[in-house]
This record gives sequence, C-alpha cells and structure tokens, in this order.
Amino acid sequence: MVVAGADTIVVVQAGTATAIGMAAGTAADLVFADPQRGHPVALFGSAVAASQQWTYRDSRAVGAAFTAFWVGAAAAVGGFAGRLGPAGVAGATFSALGGTTLGRIGEEIASALDSGDLEGARALLPSLVGRDPSLLDEAGICRAAVESIAENTSDATVAPLCWGALAGAPGLLGYRAVNTLDAMIGYRSSKYANFGWAAARTDDVANLVPARLTALLAAVLSGHPLRAARAVRADAHRHPSPNAGVVEAAFAGALGISLGGTTVYSHGSEDRPVLGSGPAPLAADLRAAVRLSRRVQLASAVVAVIGAVSAR
Repeated sequence: MVVAGADTIVVVQAGTATAIGMAAGTAADLVFADPQRGHPVALFGSAVAASQQWTYRDSRAVGAAFTAFWVGAAAAVGGFAGRLGPAGVAGATFSALGGTTLGRIGEEIASALDSGDLEGARALLPSLVGRDPSLLDEAGICRAAVESIAENTSDATVAPLCWGALAGAPGLLGYRAVNTLDAMIGYRSSKYANFGWAAARTDDVANLVPARLTALLAAVLSGHPLRAARAVRADAHRHPSPNAGVVEAAFAGALGISLGGTTVYSHGSEDRPVLGSGPAPLAADLRAAVRLSRRVQLASAVVAVIGAVSAR
C-alpha cells in the first residue's frame, strides 16, 4: 500500500508537471511566436540537411535508419528536458509549436491582398507552403494559404500537443522531428521516393489521431458541423494524404469554400481533388481560416493539458 501510494504520487506529479509545462509553453508561443533566429526546429533542420549530404542513398532501408536516428535524437533531447520539470516541458512545447506564427503570416497575406499588393502576398507565401508563388494569382494565393493553415493547425499545434499529453517532452520533440523530416524528405519525387519513404509513412501514422481531432474541433467550433462533416465524408478520401485531406476538407466545409486543384511544387505539379463545394477562397476567407485555426488551437491546448494530467 505504501509503495502503491508513493507510485501514485509520482505519477500525479509527473502528469501535473507535464500539464503545467505544456500550458506555459503554449502561452509562450502565443506571446512570442517563433523566434526569427536560432529556432530549435531550424537548427534541427540544418543538422538534418548537413547529415543528408553524406548519408543519402536511394534506399528505403537507409532512409528508415536516417529517420530513426534523428527522431530518436530529438526524443532523447526531450527526455532530458522532461527531467527538468515544468520548465523543461515548457521549453520543449515552445520549440514544438508554430501556430501563432502560422496565423500571423496568414493575416499578413490577407492584408497584402486587401491592399492590392499581390507581389507582397507572393513574397510571404513561401513561409507557409512550398509552391512557386510567381505562378499564383490572388485566388491561388488564398487557396494555398488556407490549405496550409488548415493542415498546419494540426501539424504545428494539435499534433505536438497530443503527443506531449501522451509522452511528455519526448513526445513533443519526437513528433516535431517526424514532421520536420517529412517536410524535408517526404516527397513523392525521384530523389526521395525511397529515401524519404519512412519519414513520410511515420508522419502519416503520427498524425492519424491528431488530424481527426483537428477536423472534429474545426467542425464544432466553426458553427457548421454538418457542412464540415459532409465535406470530410465526400472528399477527404480522395486526397493523396490520409491526414491532410481530412483537415483540409473539414476547413473547406466549415468555411463554405472549395480547396484543391492543380498544385505546383518545386519538384513538379500534382492534381489534387477538389475539397468542399463552395467558391474558391478570397482574402476574407483566409482571415476566417485564421480565426478558426486559433479557436482549434486553443481548444486543443485545453484538451491536451487535461489529458496530460489524466494519462501520466
């Protein structure tokens, strides 16, 4: 009984420390957003890019080992951070989140379009997506920005918070490593079809639950749950990503717009299915997407903090 009681106290303290740290890290992201220099994710990406120069092989096995090494390294750093208590978890949370910057860039793009500054909007777009902005008109810019805000509401906030609630600081940083690797090498291109296969599949698995939680929150918090649900049911399965399609369809239905179509990347173009049944998004819809994203992010933080106390 005494040992069980002591163990229970340790579990409660660990869960409480994680919850406090995640709440503090989320608040820090709201206040400070992503640092312009020295962001941990940017430093991680630089290290990954440098190591890829001498480890790259057109091989699934090598790519899987590469992915496992970097995810393991990030999780190990998270383990060290977790031993520092709430302060360490707060630092890991702040490093893993990117939702505030996401919303601010979306608003800046909308403001540029409202003022007729198409070139200014194009210059901002690469901060959100990997598409060639020179080929996009106003509608194309808005569509790209809304799709990115929808997907990254899950990737940059909901998913890391879910993994933080489940596994603490190692979950936060391990997930961020998975998502960063997917963004860097998880392409369906001739170079990365094999080497990036493990990174892409790992990211798919890591986002299965968070993406659906994001879609559910977007549907409920938009005030149009049935419209969002219809779009997800009718269109999400046609998207090449098992997770992005769910989130983008939910946002399209919730906002009463349509997303998808031909998408031009640096590695080539892809014909994406149309999601939703409304008109193409404009600047006002981009602002609405930012507002919805912020509501979803806040709600997911509340769910994650409660979950951290319950799960650990």
